[in-house]
Amino acid sequence: MLTALAIRDVVLIEALDLEFGAGLGVLTGETGAGKSILLDALGLALGARGETGLVRNGAAQAVVTASFEPPVRDGEVANIFHQNGLELEPGEPLIVRRIVKADGGSRAFLNDQPASAGLLRELAPHLVEIHGQHDDRGMLNPRGHRALLDAFGRCEVGPVAIAHKAWRDAEAALAVARAEQDVAERDREWLEHAVGELRALAPEAGEEEMLAERRASMQRGEKIASELQGIAELLDGSEGGLSQLRQAARVLERIAGDHDALAEALAAIDRAITEAAEAQDRVDVAAEALAYDPAALEADEARLFELRGQARKHRVQPDELPALLEELAGRLDRVQSGGAGIAKLEAAVRETHAAYADAAKRLSANRTLAAARLDVAVMTELKPLKLDAARFRTMVEPQDEANWSSFGMDRVEFEVSTNPGAPFAPLVKIASGGELSRFILAMKVALAEEGGARTLIFDEIDRGVGGAVASAIGERLARLADTAQVLVVTHSPQVAARGAQHLLIAKSHDGTVTRTGVTPLGAGERREEIARMLSGAEITDEARAQAERLIAA
Repeated sequence: MLTALAIRDVVLIEALDLEFGAGLGVLTGETGAGKSILLDALGLALGARGETGLVRNGAAQAVVTASFEPPVRDGEVANIFHQNGLELEPGEPLIVRRIVKADGGSRAFLNDQPASAGLLRELAPHLVEIHGQHDDRGMLNPRGHRALLDAFGRCEVGPVAIAHKAWRDAEAALAVARAEQDVAERDREWLEHAVGELRALAPEAGEEEMLAERRASMQRGEKIASELQGIAELLDGSEGGLSQLRQAARVLERIAGDHDALAEALAAIDRAITEAAEAQDRVDVAAEALAYDPAALEADEARLFELRGQARKHRVQPDELPALLEELAGRLDRVQSGGAGIAKLEAAVRETHAAYADAAKRLSANRTLAAARLDVAVMTELKPLKLDAARFRTMVEPQDEANWSSFGMDRVEFEVSTNPGAPFAPLVKIASGGELSRFILAMKVALAEEGGARTLIFDEIDRGVGGAVASAIGERLARLADTAQVLVVTHSPQVAARGAQHLLIAKSHDGTVTRTGVTPLGAGERREEIARMLSGAEITDEARAQAERLIAA
């Protein structure tokens, strides 16, 4: 609910602070007093275009601040705050401030947090509905008619939304599978060849390193084989060192007793024989370890080259070939069994489509019943509003499947016929002037308590009518005010008399500057203003008495 409106330097308003309460508030004043300026100022706070012409002549900027009751926790306003990264403390009033500079540009704030005009426009439908002579929002926008009908008829959209998501998810999964299948089919021949090659190769993790080390070892053995053979000949050949040492030892053994030095020489030669034999043994061990089979070396080299060739071909490391084989084999399996998988997904699409269609048809049936009740409710309100020749209907029509959504398969739109025999057409196209506002009032009364903004503003809804029709308008506005805050700009004393709050808008002149001011009226002042509306410039006692009767009624 709108609680306060502060206006600074907007057109003819220099400074104005207004407070609003619940119920029906009426704004009256002579023609040209500036009632539209108030609505323009409020529209500015709700995200309307920041025209520099709104800035009062001579002022640097115009500022409008609108205050609202604390938003409902987890309600639409609170959700919009959170979605846009703005803070909203529980129980904190909502304060919207808009600044328009005389030299162009504007700024907006929500609870002193910078915001865009677009965000204000997003919030506006949840805060205030303004219905005027040229209103093209709210009930005149067919995009909102479905939600209004659903709220009126308590039509549950949730099951349809769930079924719609399941259907769309199934379609998306099928589309992905088909796309993968198309790609895979194009690659099928290549996959079969690649998997066949890799399976024949049967690569193993770590195999390349093992083969490289074994190949290097055999290549080293090949290089030193002749050197090792030469060492063996030098040590243990017929003319080798060991043979010579043994011959010398046999000679010394015969003559060692002839001199001590010969015995020592024999002992040294024995030690040399032992060391040389040990050397020969080590050389034999090394030769055996480094021995290689040319056929084995050739086989290892061929295997190593094949592993590395396949790795280059697939642009992976040799150790990654086993994982690649598993991946390509899996892709090939999916290609070969893809038909079955796609058939299963197609069945899921058919099932979820049928489930959605069933849920949407039930919703359509409920909407059709609700539409009939709404049509009766609106038609009941039209006759007292001097629209007894008009007809109203709620169209609930099935749409093409391409337009089915989480809200169902229906297009919902309010239509009217203003004259007997005239065809039905959208409300905005055939209703004009006061008719338009009265149609909206009738619809609002029929849809009372069914959602929407909690502040409703009607701009001269009573234009061109009087007497019983004006009284009927006032009665219905008062009825609306039982469930929402209603503000009405009016020229009708019958409507003004219904107000719980009465604001008088008037111009003043100081010789050089014209200003617009707004004055809250007390009981006596209110009677005088309604009497003026009844009698004109000269207020008579009869007009005062009639004003008293209207207020009392």
